[in-house]
Amino acid sequence: MADEAGLYEALWRPYKLKKNYDIIEDDYNNEYEFENSNPVKANEIISIIEKGLKDMKAKPSYYKKFDSLNGWGLYVHFIPFIEEYLEALKKYPDAFVECSR
Repeated sequence: MADEAGLYEALWRPYKLKKNYDIIEDDYNNEYEFENSNPVKANEIISIIEKGLKDMKAKPSYYKKFDSLNGWGLYVHFIPFIEEYLEALKKYPDAFVECSR
């Protein structure tokens, strides 16, 4: 669902949105090093989050097709998460974004 809305990287791998990101897939050591040496600020991803959220809200039936069968990833829960995340990004635009995985 996040990927379909263009939100996956912005939410969980924002460093991949940096213009100089060119790490080959599955090169985890270089990816980790790149992530640590290229911090992302909240203001760098606000417009991406806004665009994806707007699209998701405009087409709920489309995005609900991506609901997880086991209930762990549902549109109804994802939208409030994105809204709260966006609110925090806007409140702290100069904050560094870090994703734990």
